[in-house]
Amino acid sequence: MGKRLIDISQTLRPALPVWPGDTAFSLDQVWTIEPDCPVNVSRLTLSTHSGAHADAPLHYDPQGKAIAEVDPEIYIGTCHVFDVRKATNLVRPTDFNLENAAGCKRILFRTFDRFPHDQWVSDYAAIAPDTIDALHHAGVKLVGMDGPSLDPETSKTLDAHHAVKRAGMAILEGLVLDDVTEGRYELIAAPLKIEGADASPVRALLREL
Repeated sequence: MGKRLIDISQTLRPALPVWPGDTAFSLDQVWTIEPDCPVNVSRLTLSTHSGAHADAPLHYDPQGKAIAEVDPEIYIGTCHVFDVRKATNLVRPTDFNLENAAGCKRILFRTFDRFPHDQWVSDYAAIAPDTIDALHHAGVKLVGMDGPSLDPETSKTLDAHHAVKRAGMAILEGLVLDDVTEGRYELIAAPLKIEGADASPVRALLREL
């Protein structure tokens, strides 16, 4: 029997909650199957940060790489999921035991009891910059979470994002980890190759090891 795949993506849809002021998702039909047209074709309007997504360095660094330039290899491979639902405001190094993920280059954090599919939540738990530093010193190359941003919604300094910049790490945000228990998995979450984009939606999956 094959190893179970767990879909940790949000469903992109018109009711998708988005960052306050960002672009709402819409799907409009351009062509419709009818006697003189053999196909359905639609047009998408969405933010690059819609649903589960990968931030490119360009998102927080004007000289950073766009998403088409990042190495897709880091988004595929062994990862460790930490359940840090007990954390308040910020996920700190004391909220998880990094030794349990020894040698793992990809770390995901679950912060929600249940993912807020139908409403925007502003008071999510963000990631402390010293947590990013601890991951970097342990050899981690990618950090992901179920919240919409590594930093608090009101942050203007983006301290966690800039800690990621210094460490040369990759970012996944907006993952759905409700059905994921703490432990190791294979992550499959490559971003789309969009020239000049600061982020990309991903179809994020975990495969049981």
